[in-house]
Amino acid sequence: MFPLYDENPTRITPYFTYGLIGMNILVFLHEVSLPNAQLNQFLSQYAVIPQELTTNLSGEWITLFTSQFLHGGWWHLISNMVFLWVFGNNIEDRLGHAKYLIFYLACGALAALCQWFIGMNSEIPSLGASGAISGVLGAYIIRFPQTRVMTLIFLGFFITTIRVPALVIIGLFFVQNVISGVATLQTAANMSVQTGGVAYWAHIGGFAFGVILAPLFGLFRQD
Repeated sequence: MFPLYDENPTRITPYFTYGLIGMNILVFLHEVSLPNAQLNQFLSQYAVIPQELTTNLSGEWITLFTSQFLHGGWWHLISNMVFLWVFGNNIEDRLGHAKYLIFYLACGALAALCQWFIGMNSEIPSLGASGAISGVLGAYIIRFPQTRVMTLIFLGFFITTIRVPALVIIGLFFVQNVISGVATLQTAANMSVQTGGVAYWAHIGGFAFGVILAPLFGLFRQD
């Protein structure tokens, strides 16, 4: 299931959602322009490397934020940006521009820490906006659970679109990550985009913190 758009108009122009999408695209275009050796150096410097974070938190904490703007491939980038495009604008609308940016970055950093906790001694870089976007999804599902989302469905060779409640598409995303995260718990330290794996616990952590933090940032405030 792949979201295309939601039926949830906003009252503001979501400048920070657009800006975050633009920054992610620009950073990825820089990544693909680098030769392999320079790319590996770039990722090592700005992605979260759990072992280095464990041994040098004071020097590596900034990667909890810089890693949110790195991606391991075109599909990784496109899927993340589509989810941010569909769901981010309404959360920015409810929280306000500044609080939304703080919320987004905080969810991403806390999500990275969740993945780090699973494999503190891993040497494999962890990167991507998925943790922060999972926080946005967590906020969306508790604020707009019944909002209809036009969704692309792949059933083998059959492709169609249907309108489903946000509760369904986001709920399935979370359940899938929980099942996969538990199933891969023993090898979670080795899961990253770079190895073809998925940082499920960053997704789970980001989602959970989104549910917890969004109300504190004013998700349910009455205007």
